[in-house]
Amino acid sequence: MPTLLQTAPMSELESSGSPLVFAYYVTGHGFGHATRVVEVVRHLISSGHRVHVVSAAPEFVFTTEIHSPNLFIRNVLLDSGSVQSDALTVDRRASLEKYCEIAVEPRDSILATEVEWLKSIKANLVVSDVVPIACRAAANAGIRSVCVTNFSWDFIYAEYVMAAGHHHQSIVWQIAEDYSHCEFLIRLPGHCPMPAFHDVIDIPLVVRPLHKSREEVRRELGVPDNVKLLIFNFGGQPTGWKLKEEYLPAGWICLVCGASAKQELPPNFIGLPKDVYTPDVIAASDCMLGKIGYGTVSEALACKLPFIFVRRDYFNEEPFLRKMLEYYQGGVEMIRRDLLAGCWAPYLERAVTLKPCYDGGIDGGEVAAKILQDTAMGKKRSKLNLSGARRLQDAIILGFQLQRAPGRDLSVPEWYQVTGDEAGTPLVDKTQKSSKFVEGFEILHGDHHGLIDTISFLDSLATLAKIGGHHQEREHLAAAALFNWEEDIVVARAPGRLDVMGGIADYSGSLVLLMPTREACHAAVQRNHPSKQKLWNHAEARHHSRDTPILEIVSFGSELSNRGPTFDMDLSDFLEEDGKPISYDKAYHYFSKDPSQKWAAYVAGTILVLMREMNVRFEDSISILVSSTVPEGKGVSSSASVEVATMSAIAAAHGLEISPRDVALLCQKVENYVVGAPCGVMDQMASACGEANKLLAMICQPAEILGLVEIPSHVRFWGIDSGIRHSVGGSDYGSVRIGAFIGKTMIRSFASSETNSGEAEEKSSELIEYDASLDYLCNLSPHRFQALFASKLPQSITGEEFMEKYGDHGDSVTTIDRKGTYHIMAPTKHPIYENFRVQAFKALLTATPSEEQVIGLGELMYQCHDSYSACGLGSDGTDRLVRLVQKMEKLKHSKTENGTLYGAKITGGGSGGTVCVIGRSSLRSSEQILEIQRKYKEATGFMPYVFEGSSPGAGKFGYLKIRKNSAPPST
Repeated sequence: MPTLLQTAPMSELESSGSPLVFAYYVTGHGFGHATRVVEVVRHLISSGHRVHVVSAAPEFVFTTEIHSPNLFIRNVLLDSGSVQSDALTVDRRASLEKYCEIAVEPRDSILATEVEWLKSIKANLVVSDVVPIACRAAANAGIRSVCVTNFSWDFIYAEYVMAAGHHHQSIVWQIAEDYSHCEFLIRLPGHCPMPAFHDVIDIPLVVRPLHKSREEVRRELGVPDNVKLLIFNFGGQPTGWKLKEEYLPAGWICLVCGASAKQELPPNFIGLPKDVYTPDVIAASDCMLGKIGYGTVSEALACKLPFIFVRRDYFNEEPFLRKMLEYYQGGVEMIRRDLLAGCWAPYLERAVTLKPCYDGGIDGGEVAAKILQDTAMGKKRSKLNLSGARRLQDAIILGFQLQRAPGRDLSVPEWYQVTGDEAGTPLVDKTQKSSKFVEGFEILHGDHHGLIDTISFLDSLATLAKIGGHHQEREHLAAAALFNWEEDIVVARAPGRLDVMGGIADYSGSLVLLMPTREACHAAVQRNHPSKQKLWNHAEARHHSRDTPILEIVSFGSELSNRGPTFDMDLSDFLEEDGKPISYDKAYHYFSKDPSQKWAAYVAGTILVLMREMNVRFEDSISILVSSTVPEGKGVSSSASVEVATMSAIAAAHGLEISPRDVALLCQKVENYVVGAPCGVMDQMASACGEANKLLAMICQPAEILGLVEIPSHVRFWGIDSGIRHSVGGSDYGSVRIGAFIGKTMIRSFASSETNSGEAEEKSSELIEYDASLDYLCNLSPHRFQALFASKLPQSITGEEFMEKYGDHGDSVTTIDRKGTYHIMAPTKHPIYENFRVQAFKALLTATPSEEQVIGLGELMYQCHDSYSACGLGSDGTDRLVRLVQKMEKLKHSKTENGTLYGAKITGGGSGGTVCVIGRSSLRSSEQILEIQRKYKEATGFMPYVFEGSSPGAGKFGYLKIRKNSAPPST
């Protein structure tokens, strides 16, 4: 177990013999590491030792605070840290490429140079914060080494591999191997998982001491006591933001760290010199506004200063420091939009009401120096005999569970789940000793299947059970009070889907090919007698009778969609006075009253559908927690995953045996009739019936599964988000659907007219009769459509014209606007030809692997995309992504490397959302996907999210029934 060590002051230590020599390596990532190293080095030198600092930081960072001939600065860059594209965004690919350039490619020469140098200075101990190769160099030189840090680069870079390509994963393993040569880790508070270290000693915060009082600093700045001071601290990264006088309320002055001499500042902003001693300024301020880093968080906590922070993209150290800040009630999160727009006043008002309560030690520098001195003098520590790879695997996975707040971020990188150890065993299977136990819960039924997101969700439930009301986020407070934690809870899981082929042709009866995504939704359901149901305060005030069953829902991730995190209602609201379920139309209007609560229709609607379609009567109260990592508005069926997960959990909790196919059909009714979105059934079918790494082949008439199609090992699919929000409920999708149903009605009418007129030849009369009773457009072949009906269909028609001549269009989930004009030809033609393309795609996918095979698959996807555009369902963003893929596809003619991209298409309902890409399963393809990301961001300013990997559908997953443990399971 890690040890928290307190020591006697260095001044009380007795000197022993000649001075010790320390080689202290400092990472090239920002100034924060260098400033905390200064504090440790200062204590080592004050005890008479010599310290050689190896760093790329400016020399003044060290020499300003330490004036001693025993300090030696060697300006060398041996790692690169995280490369930032701006003050708030980390460029993941550039970070790994830079590290390769600095530390991987010249690795042999670096090691040789460092070994020679360490021997030349006769180093007694190598200290690293936290340069990986320093530990290996020390081992090669026969010198002991120790790391001092709150994070390590193996964990930080682990997620970057997802974005930069799996060929970079060797970097992470090499870094872990380098760290494994370190004797032990001196670990700072707010740490992330650091798995490669044999042993750990925990120490207090490393904080620089104050040199001046609050009064002295304010006097020097000319700031009176009655003026509030805000310190604006975004590190050494230039922001380029234009600050305005109106950003601050009256009575405030802002001190800007790192301000350029050329930067023009308003009169209520003061630029601080670059060599200002920041701790003194922080202590003199009333509040800090900045980005989270170890230095800013530790000094804010030490000074009990409220910290308004803005999140950074892909800065993996941040969540752990943020949790420490929030635990000590010192943090207020500011939305980036409000930072840039200057909407600061509400955050400042909130911040000054905080009472930060950090009461731990702040002498970590002194403590660390004592440990380092003892180690350099020869003191030994026992090592734990653990496999470095196993520690890395376990702690990386643990770290992602800790880091990822439910419904917000990604799960563990796919390659951590599929990469095997020396024995070829999947790493993910090792993370749990037993699938029947997770921390805090016993699994009474079902299996988590080793799915990291499921284990993480169960861990989040255990955390909620522990925290009770002691949490600051509203959705977590509500969730903690949602369940009776001593009673059984049922959990179901349903993934999103990537529409590979078929798309909007589903409502016309097409064959579709769908892949479940890695991202999924979890729903936890508990039923209780109304008298035992826990109610939130506002709900209790509304529901006077405790005999009426209540529905309470919490949705994690509500802040991302600007919606209320909770919803509650009397289940009797779903009943008419005669006890029968209300109509779907009434339910639709019920949930449409409050836009911030309309999301609840996807969840609560499952209950009404079970009432209406299966005559289920709910006499108990129901509590539901929904947590999804399927991004909303990306065209990957976030809504279907919520519906299927919720329906599956409710059914299991109430003992209802419903097949996955029927679950999907019931959930389609939720979306069509309660939510009011006219979707087909393929989304719900993929979520309910799909399997990992296979395509679900289904004919949507209405939902006949043909089987599962194996994805060949040489083929891979990606989804790339355009950043343009897609909505099945959008007018474009609905208009195209109406156009297709109008076209079908017209074709049936044309065929009936020909049959009645007697003009059909005897051999074709049966076919004409079949066309006259056409139930699905996709049952009409392309050649018959072109030969008999294409010339008769109008390009468009008004709603009034159609209804006067033909009456109803035969679609119960859409309504024709008499004043509207509908395109007919393209929406009718698309599903007929798309069905043929999907059939050809399926046949090609199972054919003998060849270059012609993947070229043909790609061409079919391009044709599908063009057909979407002809229907009016394209978008600038998705078209741009497809063009980028086409440019990459053409490169194969001039490249000798094996592997490229071959095709792309818009997915789902179109009009934005995600593009599906097909390519060879190769490093070259991964590089091209990343290049497309980069170019798209350059053109649009938006970094697209890439969907990669797969997971089982709800039917394959089943359900879990869990019960809180009174004691942890024995091991």
